[in-house]
Amino acid sequence: MSFDPLKDQPFEAYLFVYFTVEDEGGEQVYFSLSQDGLHWKDLNNGQPVLKSAIGECGVRDPFIIRSPLDQKFYIIATDLRIAGGKGWDVAQYSGSRAIIVWESSDLVHWSQERSIEIDLPGAGCVWAPESIYDEETEEHLIFWASMVEKDEQPAKQIIYSSRTKDFKSFSKPEIYIERENHIIDTTIIKEGGVYYRFSKDETKKCIAVEHSRSLSRSSFVDLNSPMLDSILGVEGPAVFKFNDRNEWCLLIDQFAAQKGYLPLVTDDLSSGRFRVLSENEYDFGDTLKRHGSILNITRAEYESLASAWSSL
Repeated sequence: MSFDPLKDQPFEAYLFVYFTVEDEGGEQVYFSLSQDGLHWKDLNNGQPVLKSAIGECGVRDPFIIRSPLDQKFYIIATDLRIAGGKGWDVAQYSGSRAIIVWESSDLVHWSQERSIEIDLPGAGCVWAPESIYDEETEEHLIFWASMVEKDEQPAKQIIYSSRTKDFKSFSKPEIYIERENHIIDTTIIKEGGVYYRFSKDETKKCIAVEHSRSLSRSSFVDLNSPMLDSILGVEGPAVFKFNDRNEWCLLIDQFAAQKGYLPLVTDDLSSGRFRVLSENEYDFGDTLKRHGSILNITRAEYESLASAWSSL
């Protein structure tokens, strides 16, 4: 059983934070709960739990963080609302340049959203921000994709990173991952002293994985995974460990087929081998779930969320 290092309570459930589709209310923050990580129940009757009324007045790709620095939870998200009608070209090349942030001490009561403008002159967008706590430096490493033109070459999506302790002040952005083609949607998980970094390969439209013993940009090397190489038309990877066993679940958003998430399971992240679950092994509930993240939570946190949003 995994334990909450802040409260010394075992993790017994999961919170899924996500957005849905490009309609009037779909690009906001939705919550869903699960007791096993595979069968989900939507909170708030399938309506958004958090809404952004600043910037683009919509958010996508929400990522939730449990911070050991201040015992708070943070949600960071892309400031973007495609339903507003500006289109993808505007979003990539001249807009969507801020990160929207909420914070909470209990997962139920959240602050008003705030906008963080990233100090990256010339960047066309700031997409899919995520974070992992760096135990060595006692900071949060935050990373995202930005469309940037370099060396008079055509603009492309590059993963940048920054560091923060409070999700208010950020260090100067640095290039974290750059490929010959675009790369977006990076997520990182640590297991047994090794970091596993999953990203969307825009050349093949699949998920690529790397591994390293540090978070340093130059330390990651490719991890061979024929299974991931073979699943095309996917993006928005989200990965978490099951609470009650040494298995991990990688969720991949089947954007090309508009089918939502597909769960893959492994008992060894270093192997690159995953088993695709059959449809009778999982249930994502009534709402189509798009690019989001999973947080392992305690029984008390589960019950508090269920009570607050009275959907279970």
